Amino acid sequence: MAAAEGACLHHIARETLDVKRLAKFYQEILGFEVIKSPNLGQYEVIWLSLPPVFSMHIIQRNPETKLPQGPWSSSAAVADPKKLPRGHHISFAVSNYDSFVQTLKEKGIEVHEQTQPNGKTKQVFFFDPDGNGLEVANWLPPQK
Repeated sequence: MAAAEGACLHHIARETLDVKRLAKFYQEILGFEVIKSPNLGQYEVIWLSLPPVFSMHIIQRNPETKLPQGPWSSSAAVADPKKLPRGHHISFAVSNYDSFVQTLKEKGIEVHEQTQPNGKTKQVFFFDPDGNGLEVANWLPPQK
């Protein structure tokens, strides 16, 4: 079987009971911008973009869904950012790592920082308001 040609990450989606709150978090913390979102009628969505090409779709969760909302309410909660490096998370790269981490701390967001064995890659792990794991690092752009 042939691998997909020209494959790239297009977007990720996050379900939430509070679409506006979660979208605001990603706008304030990571600089996402609101882009044109479809009118899906029965539920609210906000589409966000992190230029140049990455998108996130924040989608209103069906309140009748019996699944837990994020790790905070899961029976196997990962509420401690120290346990997140091996857990389920989305990773972003920033060029202003130190000031970014300071901003998180000033906003009262609990973080766990670590440095990779190479001594160069610094990472911070934390949660969004719905308990979804996030990592931000001073990653270099992928090399071709």
